[in-house]
Amino acid sequence: MTHEHQGRARGWSAARKGVWSRLRFTSLRLRLVVVFGLVALTAAVSASGIAYWLNRESVLTRTQDAVLRDFEREMQNRAGALPQHPTQDELQRAAGQMANSSQRFTVLLVATDPDGRTVYGSSGGLNGFSLQDVPVSLRDAVTERQKITSTNKYPHHMYWLRTVDEDTPYLVAGTRVIGGGPTGYMLKSLEPEAKDLNSLAWSLGIATALALIGSALLAHAAATTVLKPVQRLGVAARRLGEGKLDTRLRVSGTDELADLSHTFNKAAEALEKRVADMAARDEASRRFVADMSHELRTPLTAITAVTEVLEEELEFEGGGIDPMIEPAVRLVVSETRRLNDLVENLMEVTRFDAGTARLVLDDVDVADQITACIDARAWLDAVDLDAERGIHARIDPRRLDVILANLIGNALKHGGSPVRVAVREDPGEDGEGAGDGGTVVIEVRDHGPGIPEEVLPHVFDRFYKASASRPRSEGSGLGLSIALENAHIHGGEITAANSPEGGAVFTLRLPRDVSARSSEESTGDAGDEGAEGDA
Repeated sequence: MTHEHQGRARGWSAARKGVWSRLRFTSLRLRLVVVFGLVALTAAVSASGIAYWLNRESVLTRTQDAVLRDFEREMQNRAGALPQHPTQDELQRAAGQMANSSQRFTVLLVATDPDGRTVYGSSGGLNGFSLQDVPVSLRDAVTERQKITSTNKYPHHMYWLRTVDEDTPYLVAGTRVIGGGPTGYMLKSLEPEAKDLNSLAWSLGIATALALIGSALLAHAAATTVLKPVQRLGVAARRLGEGKLDTRLRVSGTDELADLSHTFNKAAEALEKRVADMAARDEASRRFVADMSHELRTPLTAITAVTEVLEEELEFEGGGIDPMIEPAVRLVVSETRRLNDLVENLMEVTRFDAGTARLVLDDVDVADQITACIDARAWLDAVDLDAERGIHARIDPRRLDVILANLIGNALKHGGSPVRVAVREDPGEDGEGAGDGGTVVIEVRDHGPGIPEEVLPHVFDRFYKASASRPRSEGSGLGLSIALENAHIHGGEITAANSPEGGAVFTLRLPRDVSARSSEESTGDAGDEGAEGDA
């Protein structure tokens, strides 16, 4: 994949993640929109419900009162003018006159004629209004005679109720003429009022939906206004975490977010100053160690030359070394060697810390390189080598020798012989076991007591002592840390563990072609903003 395609893929992935971060429920933006929407929906539904209920009662009550007043007046004027026992024609004519009132309701009159028969007079319409269309409860209430008291002067009253027939609301009322006469029933359709109320309900529903949409837009705008400084703060915090300590926020306004931005800038400024001071002290410390190591090399060279002469005298039979001072001379020789190793290790550590360590790559046979390391230090009798010739790798031979010398020497010193060194190939991700792909794995195992569990995490630390009661040891305390740094500069790794069969196992993993790996990493780093290539 080319850099352009990689950039486009990363851009598309970032955009997709950005959209998803804005849409996921844990997003503060979405939660603000949802909360605003719920509040607006609750308020709009409550207001619409109250408005609908109030308007409904107002419309129905007004229409109902007007119809009942008109019906009562017509009963008094038209039905009250009829004889006590009217004929069929008289009832029919009176019902028609009553129905022609301003309210246009349907009327049914019931009476007994002079012959004692029950006669009906209906104004017609609505498929005929008959006594069966009047609810039984209303008929019983109208015909029931009430007891006359001081508070109730009339034996009969007007009664009414609202009913629904085939989704159409109706108002039904009934009463009797005072003093004797026909009984009248009225039927009035409330469909116009129902349509008006339905239109009102639709209007309120649309207003509620518009209020919900408006609240969502308002919440989104408010969230954008509020969260934009927070997003800028998050971006600045990420840049600060990436090491860009010169990151600052533009402060505008005097609100709490402006105070937060100002506090962030002060914290970033203090952090930048602190890191700069620490870097300066660290650089001064490294420079001091480097200068001290260089300054020690000149007198140490002279001391080493003298100790070599003394050592030759010790080895010469019948030499001029007094037997009384021979132990002191041997101590001086050994300590001078130790001091020389310490100075060399300090200089090597300084180069790693300063980032000036470089690889000098060459094609080597790993088995030959291990054999040369063991032979140069006279460890052939104490080390068992399990390595086939022909495993080649492009690495730095000198640094590999340093790694092996430290690992094998540490195993011989603390684990005891025999030390077993095994070499094997680990295929790469493409399954190749030869050529440029894959990894070389070198295991160094001893047969000692192993490494205590509490020590394992610290075996590669500089100057780490496993026992505080034994601060002095033959080594410098830097060998394993230098070995690890040399592995890292190759792009490899060293791990320490205890073998189930006993003893400690150090595993070194190195890429078979360090130059190819470095080229790939440099290419990949070039495509990442702000990345730095490895030395």
